[in-house]
Amino acid sequence: MSGEEILVCAVQLGENFCLYFAGLECDAFCKEKILHRVLRNVNSQLLVVRPDLNMAAFEDVTDQEMKSGNGMHFNIHYYKTTTPSAGMPVAFSVQVEDKTYYMCCEKECGKMIVRFREGEVPKEIPGESNVIFFKKTFTSCSSRAFKFEYSLEQGMFLAFEEEGSLRKLILKKLSREDEVDETTKICF
Repeated sequence: MSGEEILVCAVQLGENFCLYFAGLECDAFCKEKILHRVLRNVNSQLLVVRPDLNMAAFEDVTDQEMKSGNGMHFNIHYYKTTTPSAGMPVAFSVQVEDKTYYMCCEKECGKMIVRFREGEVPKEIPGESNVIFFKKTFTSCSSRAFKFEYSLEQGMFLAFEEEGSLRKLILKKLSREDEVDETTKICF
């Protein structure tokens, strides 16, 4: 949100004294900047995307594997928004070999699933989108740790879940926004 002044003119006074305006921007997102980062969980494991297996998981990675960076170096796309109170809107993309994949959430069998689809994140998003997450500080005393709330479902956060030897990236419902759940802690 910028500090510029915007002239608004009421067009209509509706029921219950609601004002209606013309020419105002509706809720929208516009790409502002991109950061390049690796994403780590509470165990210092790196998030690795494997499109061939249709999954992303936090893994122990050697220095040599990290240098190759295949599926590990994320672009965090920051967006300007007309509703800043929800948190900083971001989208994630990652390079795997010569292709770019973006993170999104989709409903599958009644459950929200984190997916990586081939393609670029949009420069502008006119309204709601399944690629937007709200970046929030994990705790007030940790400046490098964050949690990411899914923009289309309040209380759903990126997290990891142990499945055998894997720590898969998932969406997890928290009962309260201020709940401290280490599985939702992501550092960069």
